[in-house]
Amino acid sequence: MLETYFVRPQTAGRIRACWIGAEIERYASWLAERGYSTRTVRRHVQALVAFGEFAGRRGASAVADLPAHVDDFVAIRVAAWRRGRAAAAEVRGPVEQMLTVILPGFERTGRTDRELPFSRAVPGFFEYLADERGLRPESIVSYRHHLACFEAYLDRIGADGPAELSPAILSAFVAERAGAGLAKTTVRSGCGVLRVFLRYAHRQGLLAADLSKAVEWPTAYQLSGIPRSISWAEVGRVLGAVDRRTSCGKRDYAILLLLVTYGLRAREVAALTLDDIDWRRDRLAIPGRKAGHSTAFPLSAVVGEALVDYLRHGRPPSSDRHVFFRALAPAGPASRVAVSACARHYLLKAGIQVPRPGSHTLRHTCVQRLVDAGFGFKAIGDFIGHRSPASTAIYAKVAIEPLRQVALGDGEQVLA
Repeated sequence: MLETYFVRPQTAGRIRACWIGAEIERYASWLAERGYSTRTVRRHVQALVAFGEFAGRRGASAVADLPAHVDDFVAIRVAAWRRGRAAAAEVRGPVEQMLTVILPGFERTGRTDRELPFSRAVPGFFEYLADERGLRPESIVSYRHHLACFEAYLDRIGADGPAELSPAILSAFVAERAGAGLAKTTVRSGCGVLRVFLRYAHRQGLLAADLSKAVEWPTAYQLSGIPRSISWAEVGRVLGAVDRRTSCGKRDYAILLLLVTYGLRAREVAALTLDDIDWRRDRLAIPGRKAGHSTAFPLSAVVGEALVDYLRHGRPPSSDRHVFFRALAPAGPASRVAVSACARHYLLKAGIQVPRPGSHTLRHTCVQRLVDAGFGFKAIGDFIGHRSPASTAIYAKVAIEPLRQVALGDGEQVLA
């Protein structure tokens, strides 16, 4: 394995001569299986040889002795480089990653899953969300985010857990969030999470009074904004910004086409599997939509060609059935965050000015095209997977031609 990355025989021999040479070679194989680049493998291996020699000089004689020498090794290397925290992460990363491979039960510092917010002060809350309220995993992630912000706020002001909560503290937290430049809908969602949390804590006897009513959220008027769509010419600029010669570009081009052609959400694109594409019937299935139903679309020739190009020349070999994979190691299915980040990257690269650029920009653009083509809002809502017709009502604001007719005095006929 080492000869694959180190051409000179003496280099591979020096690595194997290290007292943890076998473990380093095992780790190099682990990296190769997960698609890490040659440059990354070389850099990690060289750092691990230095770590092995350092630990040996400090008296380590068995693999189990290695964790005790990680901190000292990192400190000395960082002091020599004089590059601060970034260098510390760069040194510690390969060492601790190898230890997770060769030492069962070893946990990386700063990389383990963070404890759920208020897991000790208010135990069982997240189980309550899943079991009693039946929330989807995506919704529970949102609860976790908002409560983590609230927990950090309490730590910052020195409040010792929920027992010290008061209406004044709750109002100050909401005011701080509202003044942080967040959208009103985001602040409102956080307030809703906080209310549910406070009611649960009171029900469990952890709060003497139900403080949920003390949380006042900002008023967010329905249909107060307009969809953040872009023109079809700008879509062409976004697609033209993709370098389709690379594996990453082939993937991104297919993702962008799916977003703008079918108005899919980022999570729906990330969840696509090979089984969802029916090549014989030219159909694309979208199971498990947000509204709780499934949809099947005709597979566009342009989208189909982009998918074939990626699957044949860009997708890494894998037994996993997901369509889209990460471009960087370790290889694995792309997340919804990666899909949205992909759309954001190319919107900015193309110089498109739009509020909150991301996957929903292309989703709104798809709907704008349907509105301009004269489709009814019921058909549009069904097409893009809206649960309620009210969700589609916002697009009435961008139905330019019907609105122009209303302004010209022919409103009754238009609205009939």
